[in-house]
Amino acid sequence: MQRAQIAAPRNIPADVITMNSKVWLTDLTAGGEFTHTLCFPAEANLSRNRISVPASRGTALSGWRVGDTVEWQVPSGLRRMKIEAVLFQPEAAGRFDL
Repeated sequence: MQRAQIAAPRNIPADVITMNSKVWLTDLTAGGEFTHTLCFPAEANLSRNRISVPASRGTALSGWRVGDTVEWQVPSGLRRMKIEAVLFQPEAAGRFDL
């Protein structure tokens, strides 16, 4: 919340992770690449790579942009992910209804 900024949807850069964004990540801690879609809790489904925004990973990713490395604490230690691409962002696609 300390990094939060209010912006009109049309003014959000296309490389910023917002709700319902689909992102391509590299796991710098465990290795590997994967995609996630940031969603509301009722839509979360790990087997479909849908991550809830209040989950530690969802909270950590929200608001960051392509090229950033994100770190957050989990019970097993520090996790690090690099944001490779935003594959879909509702605001960039003109989808303000999601």
